[in-house]
Amino acid sequence: MTGSFTAPEGDYRSAQPAAHATSQVELDRRQYRLQQQIKSVITSLISTVVFVVIIVVGLKLSPGWPRVKETFFSGEYFVQSFPDVLKGLWLNIKVLLVALVGVAILSTLIALVRTSRSPILFPVRILALIYTTVMRGVPIIVVLYLIGFGIPGLGLFGRIDPSILGTIAVIMGYSAYVSEVLRAGFNDVHPSQRASARSLGLTAGQTTRLVVIPQALRKVAPALMNDFISMQKDVGLISVLGAVDAVRAAQIDVASTYNFTPYVVASLLFILLSVPFILLNDWYTARLRKRELSAGTV
Repeated sequence: MTGSFTAPEGDYRSAQPAAHATSQVELDRRQYRLQQQIKSVITSLISTVVFVVIIVVGLKLSPGWPRVKETFFSGEYFVQSFPDVLKGLWLNIKVLLVALVGVAILSTLIALVRTSRSPILFPVRILALIYTTVMRGVPIIVVLYLIGFGIPGLGLFGRIDPSILGTIAVIMGYSAYVSEVLRAGFNDVHPSQRASARSLGLTAGQTTRLVVIPQALRKVAPALMNDFISMQKDVGLISVLGAVDAVRAAQIDVASTYNFTPYVVASLLFILLSVPFILLNDWYTARLRKRELSAGTV
């Protein structure tokens, strides 16, 4: 006689695996790590306070500190020069935004040309190589002088605004650096990625645009952000051409008051402008490193 056997409900539940419980050893490890983190934070705070106290006491005991304080950290001249310097900073921001777009376009084109293997583009690759070699070897302030005074000297375009000439110089100078960073990123993409994309029917242009460039940008993003932060500071050099930016506005105030506090004002404004991008760069670099250590796909 054939019959079916039905297990009692209680026996069925008892056959299920018990919920995983955290062991006491793991709980002790977590507690130890928490204690170490708290200890590290407390130690960092104490060392920071001690360092600040040493600096403050050292400045107070310096015989020339009162004069330096009045010359560089005068509250009166700080308030007086702040509006002019802030107005000049707006010109720096506009130059930075335009230069950012120009550098992104020009450097990408140069990097694509230098990574191309087409025989037709051989003369262009040679020109790109010469361009990046020369521009990376010439100081940016010299580039500013050559562009800012050389182009008007030709007399072909009439009078040109110094901020426009400064923007052109910044674009030309930084495109050489950024193009090399991008070129390294393009070359770092494994050839199998290109082969796989072509096997799926993508053209060479689609492969570059949809496969190579996105992967390369993720790899070189920290280096690109560092170049952006550096360019953000160097746009202040357009003042050598006569453009009234934050640095030039500070120079004008210093010349009229014989007090160097306006330079401190300009420095603080540039720092406030760059801090968000510095923090973003540090965060992205740490995130990228964490993904690599956890064997994630970068």
